[in-house]
Order: sequence, then C-alpha cells, then structure tokens
Amino acid sequence: MTLALIIYYVSKYINESFYNITVDQLIYSLQSAEGTSQTIFIDGAKYVLERMIPIYLIILIIIIIFKLLIKNKTYLVINIKNKNFKFSIYPISKIIRVLFTFILLILSLRYVYIEFNLENYLNPNKKTQFFEVYYTDPKNIKLTAPKEKRNLIYIYVESLETSLFSNKSGGNFNESVIPNLERLAKNNINFSENNKLGGGDALYGSTWTVAGMVSSSAGVPLKVPIDGNMYSGYGEFLPGVYSLGEILEDNGYKNYLMIGSDANFGGRKDYFTYHGNYEIKDYNYAKEKGYIDDDYYVWWGYEDSKLFDFAKDELTEIAKEDKTFNFTMLTTDTHFTDGYVEDFCDTLFDYKYLNAYNCSDSMIGEFISWIQDQDFYKDTTIVITGDHLSMQANISSMFDSDNYDRNVYNVYINSAIESKNTNNRKFTTFDYYPTTLAALGFEIDGNRLGLGTNLFSERQTLAEEIGIDKLDDELSKNSKYYNNRLLGDSYKELKKAVSSE
Repeated sequence: MTLALIIYYVSKYINESFYNITVDQLIYSLQSAEGTSQTIFIDGAKYVLERMIPIYLIILIIIIIFKLLIKNKTYLVINIKNKNFKFSIYPISKIIRVLFTFILLILSLRYVYIEFNLENYLNPNKKTQFFEVYYTDPKNIKLTAPKEKRNLIYIYVESLETSLFSNKSGGNFNESVIPNLERLAKNNINFSENNKLGGGDALYGSTWTVAGMVSSSAGVPLKVPIDGNMYSGYGEFLPGVYSLGEILEDNGYKNYLMIGSDANFGGRKDYFTYHGNYEIKDYNYAKEKGYIDDDYYVWWGYEDSKLFDFAKDELTEIAKEDKTFNFTMLTTDTHFTDGYVEDFCDTLFDYKYLNAYNCSDSMIGEFISWIQDQDFYKDTTIVITGDHLSMQANISSMFDSDNYDRNVYNVYINSAIESKNTNNRKFTTFDYYPTTLAALGFEIDGNRLGLGTNLFSERQTLAEEIGIDKLDDELSKNSKYYNNRLLGDSYKELKKAVSSE
C-alpha cells in the first residue's frame, strides 16, 4: 500500500508542480539528478508526507478497531436458509486489506499511465521518417566565417518567456514584469510571431533546461528513446550532432560555460564538453576559485547576483587574451517553484515568482550596460534567450489577461547583420541555432542547420513550412534516424547493454 500511495502522490506532485512535463523529460531528469536543487526534493517530500500521514492515521484507527474486535472474539454471522454461518473477522479483514492494496496500486499506475500519456510513449508503431526528410546535417553544409570574427556572449535566462512583457508589447501584464529585457528587445533585433514583441515555440524535446540548450545550439530535440537510452555513462552525448560550440571551436573560438549550479545536473557538463570543449565554470569551479566558501549553497548553488559579478571578472580576464571567445551563461533565480528573490530585490508584485523575474531583469539590464561599456563590446554580439517556458504549473493564474501567448524570449544585440523580416514569423527554439551564427556574421549555405532555419534569411522555417502542430507531433514519435545517426554509438552501446542483461 505504501508503494501505491508513493507512486500516486509523487506523480500528482509532478503533475501539479511542473507545467507540461513529458515522459522524456521525466526519465531524463530522474537519471541525471546529480546537482538538482534540494528545494525540489524537499517540496516533493513535504507534499507526499502531508497527504500520506492522514491516510495512515485513518488506517491505524481502523486497525485498532479490528484488533479490539478480534480480541473480543467478534465474528461475522451470516444466516442462510435458517442456518447460521460464523466467520472470524480477522481473515476477512486480511482479504480486504490485500484487495484494497491491489486496487490502490492499479489505480495509481493508471493515473501515471493517463496523466503522462504513456500510451503514446510506449506505442512501438508511433514512428516517423521526419528526420530523414527534414534534418539538415550541419557537417555537410558550407559555412563561411566572417573575415573579422566577433565574440559571442550568450545568456540563457531560466524560464524566460514573452508573457512577462506588458500588454502593449505583446505580453500578459498591465505593467511589464521585465522592463529592461522588454526595452532591449524593442531597441535591438527581436524575432516575433506577431506585430509586437515575441518569441519562439519550445516543442517536444525542448521544454527543460538541457533540452532547451541543445535545441537552440544544435537544432534538435533531446529525446529519450523507448528502450530507455539515458544519454550518460556511454562516453558521449548526442555524438551525431554538430553544434554551435563545435562550429565556433573549429573557427578558432575559445568556448566557456558559466553557471551558478552544478554543471553535472542534466548532463550539461557532458554536452558542452563533448560539443565545443567548453571550459566549465560552474558552482564547483566557484568553490575552487575561491569565489564562494566550500560550504556555501543557496537555491541551486549560488545566486544570480554573484553569477553576474563573477562573470564580469571572468570576462575581463578573457578579453585580455588574444583569442575570439564564446562566453555562455545560464541564470537560475527564476527557476520554479516560485523562484529565488534575493535580499536586495524590490517586491513590486503580489507573487514571489514575479518578483524573482523582476529582480533578474534588473540584474541582466545592469550586466548588459556593463558589457556595452567595455572595450571588447564593439567586436561582440550578445544573444539573450530563455532556455524554455516556465514550468511553474500555476503561472497563468498570475497573468493580468485571460487571453495570452507564451513563447521563448529572444534578442540579438550588436548583430553583424540586420533583418527586416522579424515580425509575424512562426518559429521554434531550433531556429535560434543558425540565427545566432548569422548574427556573428557567418554565411550558411541554404540557411538551415539541423531542424533550425536562419531567421535573418527569407527562407521559411519548418514551423512555417509544415505547421507547429504537425512539427510537434512528428518530434514526439520514435525516429530510427535520430537513434542511429544522432545518438549514434551511445545508442548502440545501450542496446548492447540491454540485450546482454
């Protein structure tokens, strides 16, 4: 019975706390849990215990009552055709307990099956030829680097979406929750799905942090195949893709990844190490460097105010080197649930989560101003995107409007090229991959890499070509091309391991 209750309430906690979670994400996160914020585990444990304890108290009372009945030799008497049949209460109660536990387990598993749409995930006939038709292998595409190379500062802002804009700019609030990021989008290049400010769709396999980073830097979703490939432990991470970091490395860039959490979480360290040989500057690096004490731990590691302060120091040193660089960052203060509001933050909103966004916005605005004051800025392009939509289940209840769109934020600052075709586009986070290269001045033969299309070009995106819904549906299906060509040897090694068990 305990197992049945745990399955049910853990599943219910995930379903109520995470927005639009997929089976791929759930499986991937469970097997890559190293470095996860303790808050999520604590909140989940509290949720489960608060609901299970009352049930156990009721069961305890029932057991005590049954024991009293048994002690007094109480029997169940059934009269059939004037004959009395006497049954001891105890064996009947035991049968009832076993039956009740079995039914509870079945109901719990049924809840998981329905809520997480396991029917589609486990369906072996749900296959697609989509990648064979539409995937453009970047390794086979002519890429021409500019004569004068530009540095790249790429900032992934946790859960940053366009719903946080003011109504007049296309968002869902009377007053902008993120005024600095809204201003940056207005004054620079922002690609939008309408006539106002906007962003791209995060489709299947792109809706959590590492998946969002993969989709926007490699143009592919992060998918867990039906036979359970766990991506780590087999020596490589998506060895078949050719990512932004690899292209930059092959063109003489030095890559860096700076985050305030443990880079091991979600396989981020593996991905960025295998794809571009990034120098990892994470929570563990900060301790080694002496930025924070060995026992310091806040939220997911250390807070964003420290991240931006440390980034200034790192960028100052990196800029002294005579080498073009790609400095990628990821914030954490706006991670669900409810975000992390630092002590100095203003609290202008009724919701803690919105205050976390608002404070993050002020830090990013100040950081961008600092970059623009540096000598290296004239040769640097800044890209800011969300990693995915917020996963906070109740975020829509915070909106000022009932009619809303939710898309992943983007802005390109100090781009090498301009674009007149920025509005009324249908696009996804896959498109950020070639678009970022184009913003650095790279010419892309055919303007498509992976599943992404260069938004600076006139070429239709896949979302425009076949439609968002069809694209999303095809990505959810099992792909032989994806498994064998993109997962490559890691997929084959896993199959060997599974077959030998």
